[in-house]
Amino acid sequence: MNPFEMVVAILVVVTIGSVLKARLGIHKDRDGKDVYRGVQDPAAAQEAARLREELRAVKERVQVLERVITDNETSSTRLEREIDALRTKNNV
Repeated sequence: MNPFEMVVAILVVVTIGSVLKARLGIHKDRDGKDVYRGVQDPAAAQEAARLREELRAVKERVQVLERVITDNETSSTRLEREIDALRTKNNV
């Protein structure tokens, strides 16, 4: 293989790689990093929305539990009310 054929082969390989990346929706951002910008299917978008909502609910529950644990009031009735409120909120 002479040098000219090698250069042509390298150009073909690089071009095919660039075309495949473009078809998959991978582009470079301002920093030169590869970023996926492909189209999400509706099922994946719906699943992502469901997971975001679930994460929000879990964060809210953790905040309530942290507040209950770190609260100076040691009343068992207050703790019982907070736990019942979490249970009813979770069942809704």
